[in-house]
Amino acid sequence: MLSVENTSIITSVSQLIQLSVAPVFLLAGVAGLLNVFTGRLSRIIDKVEKLDKYEEQLKGENKEYKSMKQRRDFLAMRMKNTNLAILFCTATGLLIALVIVTMFLSQLMGFNSELFISVLFILAMLSLIIALMLFLKEIFFTTSFIKSKQSYIPDA
Repeated sequence: MLSVENTSIITSVSQLIQLSVAPVFLLAGVAGLLNVFTGRLSRIIDKVEKLDKYEEQLKGENKEYKSMKQRRDFLAMRMKNTNLAILFCTATGLLIALVIVTMFLSQLMGFNSELFISVLFILAMLSLIIALMLFLKEIFFTTSFIKSKQSYIPDA
């Protein structure tokens, strides 16, 4: 039989679960971003591996080797940028998970965690902002390369 105390505990836990739903949805969004970032990184790595395969063949041809080397350096810069975006996006996910855990622990153990949760959430949002800015930078790098590459195509 449910007593007043048990009803209060059930109500408290259900409210806590309701409060944690928003961070869980945010966590799902971060997971989607990580999927996009790792997909881009995978494509960059594939391109680097293709260039590495032909590096030995092009060493004698100075102009083509130099062009290939510049392309590889550009891809390495994009890879570094994407890795940083993944790092900050993963940090966002970890911080959000810590927010959720702290919410439950503070309720179960009865300590005041408002400031700690606020700081964790602010850090999570700052980390997400940095990850998105790095992703924007990656998009800019890619489109600027494509635009500059078109300038090498002779007019017909």
